[in-house]
Amino acid sequence: MRSTRLYINIDHVATVREARKTDEPDPVAAALLCQQAGADGITAHLREDRRHIQDRDVERLKSAAKVFNLELATSPDVLELACRLRPFQATLVPERREEITTEGGLDLSHPPTRLRETIRRLEQGGIRVSLFIDPDLLTLDAARDLGVPAVELHTGRYANSWRQSNAALDQLRQAASHAADLGLGVHAGHGLTYDNVAPVAAIPEIEELNIGHSVVSRAVMVGMRTAVEEMRKAMGSG
Repeated sequence: MRSTRLYINIDHVATVREARKTDEPDPVAAALLCQQAGADGITAHLREDRRHIQDRDVERLKSAAKVFNLELATSPDVLELACRLRPFQATLVPERREEITTEGGLDLSHPPTRLRETIRRLEQGGIRVSLFIDPDLLTLDAARDLGVPAVELHTGRYANSWRQSNAALDQLRQAASHAADLGLGVHAGHGLTYDNVAPVAAIPEIEELNIGHSVVSRAVMVGMRTAVEEMRKAMGSG
């Protein structure tokens, strides 16, 4: 039976810590609990403004995580850190200081030179590169043309509309199939919860889910290990 990988994004453990600028809760300790509960990998987003995850967290996570996926934009200082630490995977995401969270995928209609250079630098460092993109067929074609091995499909539209319509889920299914036909590894994430994750996890081409906020929110109530175990169950046979 196919098993979809579950990567836990521990950014918002750091968000709680940074609210008081103290040393707890520790996102690395949270990552270890996630792994004990069955998470296949750990994801963290080092933003240019350092609003939650800090450089030191990334350095420690590189050693603590069984598989570490670093989310980043094309900020030069973050890129330098990634190239020095060499996580297993780097997922390139768009980033705006005014946004609360990443609200859409990368625009690949005219890939900027800086994006191409960032991909090149990461690949030279032996880092697997994934692009966070909307589930759009032309965008997938552009990702393939950039030579990356994987994409992460932005599931925000689905997360916002799954109770009212199946249109966004159908779009994800079509995009995942097209990505696989192009030879791309297919990941997905953003806004996935215990209530809506199962249909996405059941899409056969999707190999990996990145889920953070819902798990951290649940962990506040029941503990991190239980929260991860419950997400595994919610994913069903995926």
